[in-house]
Amino acid sequence: MTSHQQGPMTSTTPGHPAVLEAIRGRLVVSCQAYPGEPMRDPGTMCRIAQAAAEGGAAGIRAQGIEDLRRIRAALDLPLIGLWKDGDGEVFITPTLDHALAVAGTGADIVAVDGTLRPRPDGRTFAEIVAAVHDRTGRLVMADVSTYEEGVAAAEAGADVVGTTLSGHTPYSRPGPSPDLDLVAALSRDLPVPVIAEGRIHTPEQAGAAIEAGAHAVVVGTAITHPTTLTRWFADSVTRSPREVRSE
Repeated sequence: MTSHQQGPMTSTTPGHPAVLEAIRGRLVVSCQAYPGEPMRDPGTMCRIAQAAAEGGAAGIRAQGIEDLRRIRAALDLPLIGLWKDGDGEVFITPTLDHALAVAGTGADIVAVDGTLRPRPDGRTFAEIVAAVHDRTGRLVMADVSTYEEGVAAAEAGADVVGTTLSGHTPYSRPGPSPDLDLVAALSRDLPVPVIAEGRIHTPEQAGAAIEAGAHAVVVGTAITHPTTLTRWFADSVTRSPREVRSE
């Protein structure tokens, strides 16, 4: 237990403004590792989250029930929780049961796939949002890939919309850089906060997302995934021209 522990941030007023205000204009760090990787361990992810908090993160995004429980017990920062499960197209908190389990960990915001694709349990996104609100009182973040999905998610009751899946669906914009056009359009048109997430690899890109209108910025890989970071550097070194000196 650390000095950060206070339990989930909640509010008695509609919309839980304390949670959203705590991350307004701030950085949220995503602490996740892929299955089979050395860091794919709840204890390790909790320590990564604590290190991010020490560095100034205003919030944490994490996945997996045990990861979320440990991070919730260690930190009082706003916690965005999700559960990646299954091998279908929709795997970010894919069903209502997944969403309720995430809420049960104490996560302040439950992140759910907010695309228009069919879900394993046959429920609509709106039905999942309504059930999470009614049964747990938690906020719901819609992870979307396009403008149309963002609008539909807000209309379905999402409290927050994230650009997390831009470039990760067959019909959305791919590319190495963050989709700042999507961030700007959704921030301009939606009545709910928009969180910029996805392919944000530099401090400059994070700042540009805020300038584009994002309520907050989520950065994961560029901070918490040493395997990818090492690959970026290793590939750059390998491609660099080298002068071979002969004695």
